[in-house]
Amino acid sequence: MTVRDHRPERRWAYGARYGARYGARYGALYGALLVALAGGCATLPHVDTSGLAAADPAGEAQALRREGERVAGEHFYAGNSVRLLANGEPTYAAMTEAILSAHHRIDIESYEFDPDPKWRLIDLLVRKRREGVVVNVVYDAWGSQDAPSALFERLRAAGANVLEYNPLRPSARVALDLNRRDHRKLLVVDGRVVITGGVNISPVYFNRPNPAQTDPDRMAWRDTDVRIEGPVAARFEELFMQEWQGQNGPPIPPPPPTPGALYGNAMVAAVDGAPVRDHPQIYEALLVAIAMARHSVHLTTGFFVPTPQLVHALERAARRGVDVAVVVPAHSTSSFAIEAGRAYYEDLMDAGVRIYERQGAVLHAKTAVIDGLWSTVGSSNLDWRSVVFNNELSAIILDPGFAQRLEAMFVYDVAHSARVDPAAWARRPLYEKLQEWQARAVEVLL
Repeated sequence: MTVRDHRPERRWAYGARYGARYGARYGALYGALLVALAGGCATLPHVDTSGLAAADPAGEAQALRREGERVAGEHFYAGNSVRLLANGEPTYAAMTEAILSAHHRIDIESYEFDPDPKWRLIDLLVRKRREGVVVNVVYDAWGSQDAPSALFERLRAAGANVLEYNPLRPSARVALDLNRRDHRKLLVVDGRVVITGGVNISPVYFNRPNPAQTDPDRMAWRDTDVRIEGPVAARFEELFMQEWQGQNGPPIPPPPPTPGALYGNAMVAAVDGAPVRDHPQIYEALLVAIAMARHSVHLTTGFFVPTPQLVHALERAARRGVDVAVVVPAHSTSSFAIEAGRAYYEDLMDAGVRIYERQGAVLHAKTAVIDGLWSTVGSSNLDWRSVVFNNELSAIILDPGFAQRLEAMFVYDVAHSARVDPAAWARRPLYEKLQEWQARAVEVLL
């Protein structure tokens, strides 16, 4: 199998930033004009999956592992325990437990870093610093721009190492690049416990369910994380250090060695999606798994603006008899992204793909479960931005028990969704089709 890797061409960041922001507010044509005046174009990597076929049932797990390692270039580590975390508050409870157990080091990386006062995260980190634990924090400048600066000042005053990813102002530390963002969410404690997924450090996860609410900032949020304990933690630590050093952060001590003990039966790969490192491994690994699927491909995503190759992969799988279903948001912080994704519904449904729009909550989870064997939980959406611009991070898990639990969560989301009816969708009004077309004009930025 041949994989062609391309580094995305660097956009002129101001055009990308404001084209997306004001295009979403005032219309795609206006946003596209801003991009044309100040932007460039992204290069989408191509993954050749034409030589792949569904594996023999007896060896499917090993085939998925082998091809995943060959394409993504990441090693699967045996001997890990994995626990599924549904939504923000259970994730924060697991993070609190892990932080309190720390003896040597705490590494946190988050696109948004603005903890709700109900979760006294800053107090926890300051307390652990006073106990002598090394604390390292990376936050994205764009995602955390509304966070009070006092949060970071307090951490620094306590002796924590705090790094702002790609500042929104000229900096001597790194070149100005407003369009490339750190979208990863990661906690590593003592080189042993890892928590990762889609959950930001944000007050929205404390919103209560309210069927009458339509403001996404006030609605309940549906998200997914995973807690992992075991040998793969060493690889997550490596990826954290790469991010720190890539941003020219101040020197920090090396992480403690990961204990050699085995904690469970799950095989886990830590997969880096940063396109700046030659190719988006998460995207490539997902395309390979879809190409090899025999029975089912069940995807959940917070943003659905698929690339052409992903659309074709889903259509091909459905046409060869695989049960392909996608749960997407009905509510979002970006109505433009929803409209751009809806432009693909008709072709996908014609091929046999089932599409569900999640009701009653802002869907932010990024998960996949394929053939009840191959699972992933991470930060990467099914959109262009996750492929060509953002730094992303996912855990790929080969464990039937975990896949069963993730499948049950998928079934739960389907039960709380409205299925898009192909016949009714084909009769939607012309103005809706025009809105979708406008959104697709700037889909790469959404």
